[in-house]
Amino acid sequence: MRSLAIARHTCEDYHPGLLAALDAIPLDKREAPDSDVVEIYRAHRGPGLLVPTEYGGAAAGPLDAVRAQRGLSAASPSLGVASVMHHFTVAMLFSLAANADRLTPAQVKLLSGVAGVAGDGLLLASGWAEGRTDQNILTPSVTAQRVDDGYLVNGAKQPCSLSRAMDLLTASVTLTEPDGRPGLALLLIPANLPGIRVEPFWSTPILAAAQSDRVVLTDVRVPAELVIHSTPEDQDRLDDLQTAGFTWFELLVTSAYTGAASTLVERVLATGRGTPGDRAELGTRLAAAIDLVEGAARTIECGLAGDEAVAATLVARYTVQDLLSGVVDTAAEMLGGMGFIKSFDVAYLASAVRALAFHPPSRGSVAGALVDYLEGKPLVLS
Repeated sequence: MRSLAIARHTCEDYHPGLLAALDAIPLDKREAPDSDVVEIYRAHRGPGLLVPTEYGGAAAGPLDAVRAQRGLSAASPSLGVASVMHHFTVAMLFSLAANADRLTPAQVKLLSGVAGVAGDGLLLASGWAEGRTDQNILTPSVTAQRVDDGYLVNGAKQPCSLSRAMDLLTASVTLTEPDGRPGLALLLIPANLPGIRVEPFWSTPILAAAQSDRVVLTDVRVPAELVIHSTPEDQDRLDDLQTAGFTWFELLVTSAYTGAASTLVERVLATGRGTPGDRAELGTRLAAAIDLVEGAARTIECGLAGDEAVAATLVARYTVQDLLSGVVDTAAEMLGGMGFIKSFDVAYLASAVRALAFHPPSRGSVAGALVDYLEGKPLVLS
């Protein structure tokens, strides 16, 4: 299939041999809780995809990144989703590194030294979610209390992908700023600090290899130099830290699930099931989803930023979410009952794609903000 061939070629360019290594493992083993796909990814220099060249990374742009992510996720949806959590955090942090006063020397050294993300394949777990219904991810319940040597952190992040493989936990926390106002901060927490433990959380077999368990923090002492504060200029708007994170997350996570759906469509086209009209309609809907994601990536690559970039990626994500639901339903139906009964793959992939709807922010939680934005007001997601 043309679109998947392009995605696989891009993935191979950045991670030679990775797809072959994944394809050597049956899909049910690839996606199992004890799967080795994360370490295979690390061994093929996956973590450095979005790291700038000056820090030893591959410096993939938005378009190449969504294509590589689509090719990867077509082979392993679990690895696709898990790596999204790493990549959007990396992109966010290194975008701040370009601004000399936003990251401390200690933070830059931790991310980019000899044993950094690109050099030694450090994996960053993204601790934003907390498993609370209708939670606003910009108001975390995990707290950081100021102490003499830094901050004392307490709370839990769940589900937290890469929880067992992580080298760093990047956790959003609520703290009190010096002027007394509550603030949002991002902490870089080495995974080997005392007080961190991982507990079982993910019960479904779908996307189990993403290692999305519960990370509990009990009186974890984090040095002040590893805390990234949110900017205070406009407390109602997304600042640079949040904007970079939202934009990359929505781009990459949407592309990951599009990759999983692409595998199902590829199987329909390969088997020749249905009429040419049926197959053309299926392929057209998938192509529309891909074009939406790649279109957003191209505009960001050309300089779209800030609220406009966040809005563009959210619009693409929710539209693609609807398109993919129809795509997987039709693809599974065209592959037939025996294909569903006899193969782990069809039921698994169809179920995995549905999980796009569960990633933040939920459609309902931002509906009012998007309406206001479309009417010409600022985008307010906090």
